Amino acid sequence: MALLTTPFTALVPARLASTRLPGKPLADIAGIPMVVRVAQQAKRSGAQRVVVAADDLRIIAACTSFGIEAVLTRSDHISGSDRLAEASALLGLHNDEIVVNVQGDEPLIDPDLVRAVANLLAQQPQASMSTAAHPIEREADFLNPNVVKVVLDAHSQAMYFSRAPIAFARDTHNGWADAGASASAAMPLRHVGIYGYRVGFLKLFPTLLPAPIETTEALEQLRALWHGHRIAVHVTHSAPAPGVDTPEDLARVRALCA
Repeated sequence: MALLTTPFTALVPARLASTRLPGKPLADIAGIPMVVRVAQQAKRSGAQRVVVAADDLRIIAACTSFGIEAVLTRSDHISGSDRLAEASALLGLHNDEIVVNVQGDEPLIDPDLVRAVANLLAQQPQASMSTAAHPIEREADFLNPNVVKVVLDAHSQAMYFSRAPIAFARDTHNGWADAGASASAAMPLRHVGIYGYRVGFLKLFPTLLPAPIETTEALEQLRALWHGHRIAVHVTHSAPAPGVDTPEDLARVRALCA
């Protein structure tokens, strides 16, 4: 895949507090802190700049020791997008630049996916954001409210995100129709939590009023759609490597990286 001619910055939000896994960004994975591993993967995407947006000086110190650029942001941000908006301002990024939010708990993130999300946003100037999705292959995932689904329009832009099973196949008893069931059926897609932003929109986003549907579904990206902004969606054929949310997840990733 060709690299972007337009530069993009990968931003990695990192918050030291974690309910299920305290100190998660600094968790050791084969001698390297997790947040550093994420940043190293992001560098392989071809990003012209990779910056960790941290809420604690201990994260800054860990990044600096491995040659990773980091900025200190406030500790009271409600969401990762708020943290990245502050980081963009601190870094002096221009409104027309593109940044990709690479979650700080995904040490196995595919660099090609980071690049694809940035590329897509550059190719769709009418979109304010970009993200990713992949086909759902199991009925259990389709019906699982913890698996976020997305439906696209003809231009590969999001029509809606939901925890409900969408698109619902009417002529089945529970809405599930796998991708091979009908050539004309809408393919059910699982949303992947990686986002590209135009910096101007990233700065605007925290000032937008939360949307009723955002509160109902507990999905922050619905705020953008509710306010009339477009989200371009890159569809990848394979599911990305899972992130780290629990001690069990961490043990699994450590085993893979050993």
